[in-house]
Amino acid sequence: MQNLLSVVNGGRVFTAIHRLKPCLPQCPLQTGGRLEGAGLSVIPRRLMSEKRLNVPPSADVVARVSGIATMAKLPFQETAEGLDAAFIGVPIDTGTSNRPGARFGPRQIRSESVMLRACSATGAAPYESLMVADIGDVNVNMYDLKDTCRRIREAYCKVVKTGCIPLTMGGDHTISYPILQAVAERHGPVGLIHVDAHSDTGDVYLGEKIGHGSPFRRCVEEGLLDCKRVVQIGLRGTGYSPDNYAWSRAQGFRVVQVEECWHKSLVPLMAEVRRQIGSGPVYLSFDIDGLDPAFAPGTGTPEIGGLTPIQGLEIIRGCRGLNLVGCDLVEVSPPYDTTGNTALTAANLLFEMMCVLPKIKYYD
Repeated sequence: MQNLLSVVNGGRVFTAIHRLKPCLPQCPLQTGGRLEGAGLSVIPRRLMSEKRLNVPPSADVVARVSGIATMAKLPFQETAEGLDAAFIGVPIDTGTSNRPGARFGPRQIRSESVMLRACSATGAAPYESLMVADIGDVNVNMYDLKDTCRRIREAYCKVVKTGCIPLTMGGDHTISYPILQAVAERHGPVGLIHVDAHSDTGDVYLGEKIGHGSPFRRCVEEGLLDCKRVVQIGLRGTGYSPDNYAWSRAQGFRVVQVEECWHKSLVPLMAEVRRQIGSGPVYLSFDIDGLDPAFAPGTGTPEIGGLTPIQGLEIIRGCRGLNLVGCDLVEVSPPYDTTGNTALTAANLLFEMMCVLPKIKYYD
């Protein structure tokens, strides 16, 4: 299908024929999204409506390697005002217990996200549904983890106050704790779908109560979670006791160990999860180490025998219809990701999270 695309470059206007395969042939869409750099901007216009939404430019017209890196080449703006959803980076790894590097996760995820296109294979058309932008990174304190958590909480309180749904690029898993503080301040205790190799419900590590191994225990202690609506999927690895997940179960969490996921589709599991979560607000937290390190080696605490990327997609797509109020993708460590595949996978999973947010249009 052909659509006209107006490109403004240095005051001169060029009209090009943009060959675009939209989600549905009878719904022509002029692509766009403002590009940073080289004095080039692409002005979006939706042909079905006068409402202007941010739409990333097609690689048919704008080279993937050009421009300043933003998530999916979306426009950058400084605040969440006027947005339905926003991609946000939280570049910390000061809460990690093993391999560092997650502070570089948001930057690398953005770089690998240039392969993302406008529509999901599920028929989801997020850019026809929501106003979305990349609002940059939280200004963290690399020398003080407690102060970093304060900064994250305050930044996210401002985001959620606008009604914008945060889609977060980590950063280590510590960040889920202050994010959930902000989310619960607006929504009250929320359900949680937590994909991970680890339960992250530890208590004290080397005398410290805040770190990437303890965010969800802190959340329970502060009443941020509706514990009967918490599901942990993919847990595995060696432990310090015969039942490493007794504390989670004692709180009322549903624990799905990875052995229950081997050699099968997780579509039936997600049908059960949707019934458990119900219509209340729910947060999705996806640690990339939930996937097997054969698929996602670039992470700090890898555990063998993990989920596959297909199962990761089934989990996220299985959240369609839920009242998602926030999502995060954490623990991507680029120094251990020599091919870039971990960050590429993370970028795709974040896109799929956006595609299951409330009010997304689907061409089924």
